[in-house]
Amino acid sequence: MAYAPHDARRGVAANGPADQGRADAADAASPDSTSTADASTKDVIAGGLRRSVRPSRWTLWSQPKRMVVFLLLWDAVALGILIAGVSTSRTVTTLDLGRLLALAACATVHIQLTRRQEERRRNRLSAVHIDLSGVWVVPAALLLPIQLTLVLILIVRGQRWVNSRRPTHKFLFTSFTHAVSALLAQRFFLTVGPADLADVAPGGALGTFLLLAATGAIYAAVQAIGVGALLALGGTKQRTVKNILGSKTDNLLDVATVGVGIVTTILLVHLPPAIVILVLVGVIGNRLAEISQLQEDARTDSKTGLMNMRGWTDTAGRSLERSNRNDNGAALLMIDLDHFKWINDTYGHPAGDDVLRHIGSLLGEVTRPSDVVGRFGGEEFVVLLPSIDEADVRVAADRIAEEIRNARIATTTKHGGQTTVIGRTASVGVALYPEHGETVNELLNAADAAVYDAKDHGRNQVRFARTPGTRNTDFTPTP
Repeated sequence: MAYAPHDARRGVAANGPADQGRADAADAASPDSTSTADASTKDVIAGGLRRSVRPSRWTLWSQPKRMVVFLLLWDAVALGILIAGVSTSRTVTTLDLGRLLALAACATVHIQLTRRQEERRRNRLSAVHIDLSGVWVVPAALLLPIQLTLVLILIVRGQRWVNSRRPTHKFLFTSFTHAVSALLAQRFFLTVGPADLADVAPGGALGTFLLLAATGAIYAAVQAIGVGALLALGGTKQRTVKNILGSKTDNLLDVATVGVGIVTTILLVHLPPAIVILVLVGVIGNRLAEISQLQEDARTDSKTGLMNMRGWTDTAGRSLERSNRNDNGAALLMIDLDHFKWINDTYGHPAGDDVLRHIGSLLGEVTRPSDVVGRFGGEEFVVLLPSIDEADVRVAADRIAEEIRNARIATTTKHGGQTTVIGRTASVGVALYPEHGETVNELLNAADAAVYDAKDHGRNQVRFARTPGTRNTDFTPTP
């Protein structure tokens, strides 16, 4: 696992090497520039190296103070733990050197064959990035003395850094985190596991497998804790559970990576030449991870991180079908931010994006895990609430409207100054299932009509959709 904090307000990687490289190349290729493309590339690399070897120029110092303090403390503690681990490690054998060579060779081929895919994955992510190099680090932690495990991590991480040119403080933090997780996992296995995996009898296979799984869990958990803490302290602007701990897909990929690492361990002990096959498995794994990410991107609103209408409609439709099968009620809320254009005109469009992002995050916090939240478009959001009755719908809609009224949204002015947007309101339209519609589209149309009804009556209120043939007077007015 690694982290890739982005400047969510502008949708670009914060201090990201890929974006920085494009900017430098663009400057070099401008009409006023006399440098060739080759020269500009050399300048980019040289500039990155100069920044890397000069700590005073690291982008770390522009990050939130608490994040900087945590990162420096983490690195210092990690260094102490690793020194202690190396000083108490067993001696290196010829077999260890052979295994290190095999793992390093396979890892290098894997990294070089997937470097473009890996960079594309990193550039699309807003927070957590699952690095598949654990396929090679896990067996090193289980079979090699820690000093050789650190050599392998250095080989792997060094190539990652050369390929991606991430800021030095990120490289150091991630490398230390990989190393500490490998050491702690190794010490656990050495304490409770067999002296030599090659000597495990068939009767002890299940117990050994469970110990290997527990060791892999420790390896993954230490990384998740370290990276998650850093992200929570400022490594990502959207501090959601998904951004800090990763999505379901991220964590499944992490589990799969550790699992393949355990398989690599077993093959390296009993059939060493067969680990070459796992290079192909790793390459395919990177490709599948990229495809999964592309599918996720196609269903996700890039500005808020919520589902876009394509993803929301599919998910809401399935949720509504379950409510129908279980004979439960449901409701659809459409939330339209009042006078949103005023925010763009007053503070600028980046501030408008901040408001949308904040409201999206707020909706994720005040709704239930089973509720389906999405961005309809513009300043409109939609929420499907399955398995709910009318009384609870009223409570939920009123709570959302109240939370929006109380929101304090940190943003910038047109001139880059800091400001806080307060006092915003929303018009909320509510459609009940099955009273106002039996399909997602019917409920959307009914809730949309209720939103216009709320706006026609002064905005900043909750309005229920009209039942066919009746006049709607059912609303929650401005407090």
